[in-house]
Amino acid sequence: MRTWLAALSSLCIAVLSPSSHAAPVALQNYNADLTETSVSGLSSGGFMAVQFAVAFSALVKGAGIVAGGPYYCAQGDADIATRKCSCTGLPVISRCEVAPGSTNVEQLVEITNQRARNGAVDPTANMGRQRIWMFSGTLDTVVPQPVMNDLYTYYRHYIGDDNIRFRKDVAAEHTMPTDGAGNACAELGKPYIGNCGVDAAGEMLKWIYGDGLRPKNTNGLGGRLVEFDQSEFFDDRSPARHGMADRGYAYIPANCDKNINGSCRVHVAFHGCRQNAEEVDDKFIRQAGYNQWADTNNIIVLYPQTTSNFMRNPKACWNWFDFNREDPDYASKNGRQIQAVRAMLDRVAGATLPPDPAPRCFTATNAEHVFAGRAHDWFFLAMANGSNKLIGLNNFFSVTTLKQVGPNHYVVGKCL
Repeated sequence: MRTWLAALSSLCIAVLSPSSHAAPVALQNYNADLTETSVSGLSSGGFMAVQFAVAFSALVKGAGIVAGGPYYCAQGDADIATRKCSCTGLPVISRCEVAPGSTNVEQLVEITNQRARNGAVDPTANMGRQRIWMFSGTLDTVVPQPVMNDLYTYYRHYIGDDNIRFRKDVAAEHTMPTDGAGNACAELGKPYIGNCGVDAAGEMLKWIYGDGLRPKNTNGLGGRLVEFDQSEFFDDRSPARHGMADRGYAYIPANCDKNINGSCRVHVAFHGCRQNAEEVDDKFIRQAGYNQWADTNNIIVLYPQTTSNFMRNPKACWNWFDFNREDPDYASKNGRQIQAVRAMLDRVAGATLPPDPAPRCFTATNAEHVFAGRAHDWFFLAMANGSNKLIGLNNFFSVTTLKQVGPNHYVVGKCL
């Protein structure tokens, strides 16, 4: 049964509740050195990290993949995503078909090469210099080891074995391994962080950047966690329409706050499904282990955030198979989520801050407002986000004009 809901049922696996905050601030310029950019992710975040590192291989120095899979694994098809790239379909209805070679690596390599020739992704020759760290638990029932083995095969088409470190020797479920935080390593469940005696964040960062990294901070962190507005990184200023939250987070080491040109690197950490701030508060952001290494090594860690949509993305997964059916470029440089994250990187490297936007108005049916993330459903009624103003029945017949007066804050009215 081909359904986006099946795709999200199991795979979808920070720092307070976004609804309890004042409006987030604009992401700032820290004069970071983008030639030292790296990415990582768990589960759907692992697939996203692979997509981003392939799309912008000229930019990305290395990647850490935990329970992910090859580039364009799902090929925009929820059946492939749930049956062959993971075991996440609905029981009985969707039979898992994960097996050695089930992702069809040779076809994915040809697709990658064709996209590189067309300019949809950077030239694949750039991938040869990337440093790749991979982890697959022996007990992973969500993205079993054959999928990660296929990812290794995929990477070997472009990257020498000396540049790949693949750990698959730990009795871990579908989880982000740490050396002290989270659930039991063999447990499957929120927040999908496992006390496995493995410092995955540290191992991947040392592999990507070299053993010259200073030891992690085991005491109180000296940097700060900032909450920033993600809406400005979308042309329509509606991140929810594209599966992302209004707010993202970043850990800024104290030295990076000094804004010394080129003094800091950037690492993008993509959380897994059901691991976003709305689901697990700040657990991924604080417990996954990145900040301790970032603090002593001048690494800014970006934690972009997804959001859930009951009908299309209920588990707040990253877009690795076009769950909205509206972004066929989701795995290329033109993908909406990929473009947004790239724009965040440009910002911390020094792009000019945007002026305060003038009020924007949107005239649409109430159902379209809900779908676009400007309103939400409350017992078949449509309520404007932010103001919680009743705008009428949630249907395709009632038409309303909403005016945006702040990030995810709308009122009934019109722009003059």
